[in-house]
Amino acid sequence: MTAIIGTGVVLGDGDEEKGASASSTAASEKPSATPPADQPTTAEVITAQNSPEFATLLKADPCGEANVNFATKHEGQTVAFDGSIRHMAAHADDRTRYDFLLGPGDKGPQTSEGPNFKYEDVNTGNLHLTGKVVPATIAVGDKFRFIAEVIEFNTVQCLFRLAPVSTETR
Repeated sequence: MTAIIGTGVVLGDGDEEKGASASSTAASEKPSATPPADQPTTAEVITAQNSPEFATLLKADPCGEANVNFATKHEGQTVAFDGSIRHMAAHADDRTRYDFLLGPGDKGPQTSEGPNFKYEDVNTGNLHLTGKVVPATIAVGDKFRFIAEVIEFNTVQCLFRLAPVSTETR
């Protein structure tokens, strides 16, 4: 699995500006054509279709109180949304681990509405890629159906930290 990293903001705890450019290949990062066995059933997954609260959140202020309330109420639960990669950068100085900034919708780095979702310190294999055509590379602007576990909401950075469950191409 090869990943393409763009330049921009590193999404670490310090939230400092830093450029990054790297690609890597690792045998352990092969994508899966089927969802992981531990993927939650549809009834357990919170979506915009089955939760008016989540539907509203996906269009809300990224720093609003609704983010804290949702993260607190749904910590450990699974959400699913159509979104895109807003930014990606190497995690620290690692060449196979990344921080991904995700946004709802299809606008990639131009996303301006809704929460900022973050996968932190993951390799591309952790994304559990699925779909009709699993990409060989991942880049800013790519569109996916993200299914992820809610970890927390960081009020200082206005970031939802999520853990990837599966990532379906669309």
